[in-house]
Amino acid sequence: MKRVLSSMVMIWLLATPAYANENYIAIGDSLAAGQTPYQEIDYGYAGLIASQLGAAGRVAFFSKELAFPGFTTTDVIERVQEEASQPLLQQATLITVSAGANDVLPLVTRDVASGMISFNQMNADFALNRVRKQMIVLLDELATRAPQAKVYVMGYYFAYPYVHDNQKQGAAQQIIKLNTILEQEATRVGASFVPLYDDFGLTATGYLPNPADIHPNLDGYRVMANAFLRTYTGSDSFAITQAPPPNPLSFKDIIAQQQAEQQDEPAKRVAIADIVTVFKGYDNFV
Repeated sequence: MKRVLSSMVMIWLLATPAYANENYIAIGDSLAAGQTPYQEIDYGYAGLIASQLGAAGRVAFFSKELAFPGFTTTDVIERVQEEASQPLLQQATLITVSAGANDVLPLVTRDVASGMISFNQMNADFALNRVRKQMIVLLDELATRAPQAKVYVMGYYFAYPYVHDNQKQGAAQQIIKLNTILEQEATRVGASFVPLYDDFGLTATGYLPNPADIHPNLDGYRVMANAFLRTYTGSDSFAITQAPPPNPLSFKDIIAQQQAEQQDEPAKRVAIADIVTVFKGYDNFV
């Protein structure tokens, strides 16, 4: 059972020219939400993508309202199917999806102190097959509910760089299998797959600084954003060369801001130049 927090809206203002054209919606788990290695929320790859494209006049609207830490593929499907999500999806022209890892990661047992991980291969295979079936449903739902959108399915990186080298290959193979499934299902519906595995490799401690957590820092999210931008533009011309200074909010801060905003006048509907992030809870997966 997920621990549900009160929802709130965090807004980063983005100076966007009048000819901006993308309505960008980020969907999925905590990587889409922008969770940091220390259980806070910051830009994440989606915020960095929106900032970079917005600076070039290519984003009119951005929301992470459909992203939530801990979401499995089932949770993402349910969020996409909610009536409240339909206005966002109907106006979307660009969608990124991070989904699938939380169907598999709970099967991995990790001992941080000893640098050991273990999992049951049969259970992993069953979970991976379930991801395939759920991604078929999810991508078909998006094709129906977001007919204007170009969909990009984000791949996953190897999240255990601190484990012993002789422990890495088995877990790495499961991530490779997961990415293969995501790529195949994206291709099936004409969506694009964004590969991340090689950008991180097996030793990305510089991007994953907390041995007890599998979320990247802002520089890691910068690498993820650049992988998307490379796929989106077909070149490295939009690459982000330096991540912005961290600007994280704890969940305690999020609740406090939400309570303060409730005392003010109702917020105006998000307009061009607003970056909006809505979170309704937290769970310590991806």
